[in-house]
Amino acid sequence: MVTWRPRGRRRRRRQFAPENRRVDEVVPLDGFEVLDKVASLPVSTWRYVWEPAGVRHLGPMAQDFAAAFGLGDDDRVINHLDANGVLMVSVQALHRRVQELEARLAALEA
Repeated sequence: MVTWRPRGRRRRRRQFAPENRRVDEVVPLDGFEVLDKVASLPVSTWRYVWEPAGVRHLGPMAQDFAAAFGLGDDDRVINHLDANGVLMVSVQALHRRVQELEARLAALEA
């Protein structure tokens, strides 16, 4: 969740609202295909040119993310909703893969 401090003392949180009534063209996807793209996505540490030398961030470049997944409407930024979705489906694919491997191991040990 993205937070920012507006004028004043109160903190607000930006919330994304992809609920059934607000979305269109819902397309299922192959989590293992997304996982393979995540595994091959270049990830590095970096800083923005305007930040002090000691500041570091971790993540892919927006252009690499856009080329891999084709999400969002601008290849200069990574939308938090898209990044969360990619990571969520990747975790689901990893979970299924672990379950399959555990079942195979249990069968071998039986």
